[in-house]
Amino acid sequence: MFKELVEYIAKALVDNPDAVQVTEIEGEQTSVIELRVAKEDLGKVIGRQGRTARAIRTILGAVSTKVQKRVVLEILE
Repeated sequence: MFKELVEYIAKALVDNPDAVQVTEIEGEQTSVIELRVAKEDLGKVIGRQGRTARAIRTILGAVSTKVQKRVVLEILE
């Protein structure tokens, strides 16, 4: 559920959507979402002063409260 949401958002933001890779590592209380994009698209996903990344994390936080699980987004190079 979280993986598909992050993948959808990331593919909409980047120039090279085929390079988007999302991995979900699920634990009992926490899920870690790892997002990889092409090097030239990294700035688009992070945004100015991290605003875009913060917005994605806010959306994930809103969704995660519904299922009572903590979700962490990691943007990897």
